[in-house]
Amino acid sequence: MTEYLSLKDHVYNYIVEKINNGELIANSKVNETAISESLKVSRTPVREALIQLSSEGLLDNVPRKGFVIKKLTKEEAKETYFIIGALDGLAASLSAPLLTENHMKEMDFYIQSIELAINTENFQMYHKMQEAFHNVYLSVCPNKSLVSLLLKSEKRFLKSVYHFEDKEELKKRLLVTNDEHRKMMELFKNGELGELERYIKEVHWDTDKVEIIPL
Repeated sequence: MTEYLSLKDHVYNYIVEKINNGELIANSKVNETAISESLKVSRTPVREALIQLSSEGLLDNVPRKGFVIKKLTKEEAKETYFIIGALDGLAASLSAPLLTENHMKEMDFYIQSIELAINTENFQMYHKMQEAFHNVYLSVCPNKSLVSLLLKSEKRFLKSVYHFEDKEELKKRLLVTNDEHRKMMELFKNGELGELERYIKEVHWDTDKVEIIPL
């Protein structure tokens, strides 16, 4: 079935994309009028989308200034990483028994796609493919409330971190992340659920990684 989005959802996705591609940066004010004119919608769905993004922690509603792209402190980022790791690890362990051979093949495909995207410096494609990799097991997780909370937490890191000046260093870091995906696949296939949960929480979402993220 075709999914019909409300005007608010269209505006929401538009703003999210602007944040993710770096057009809207931390501490910058969101221009409600410009968004309304660009999308040819009234101010109401724009305001509704901004309120939702504010409730999800992506924006600050500053008195007499309006909505501003929120900048995370390192401490806030570490705390959020810890939460994401715990939720993602638990979601993966709950999903593992429900994964079919086709799910496994799909995740293997995304790992190969991620590798290609990194080597060709297509970092936007990298972002989409690594998101798709995680979505395979999240889509079958029986605890939908857990997944919803996880995705909401992850949105705090929407802004792409793939604009490093040193492209070779960036590629090296992303290749390491993709090797972690391979390790996760090994644990999924072997049914090592406890180790899978621990690995995702302590390695894939290691809070020390926050130190190299340009927030």
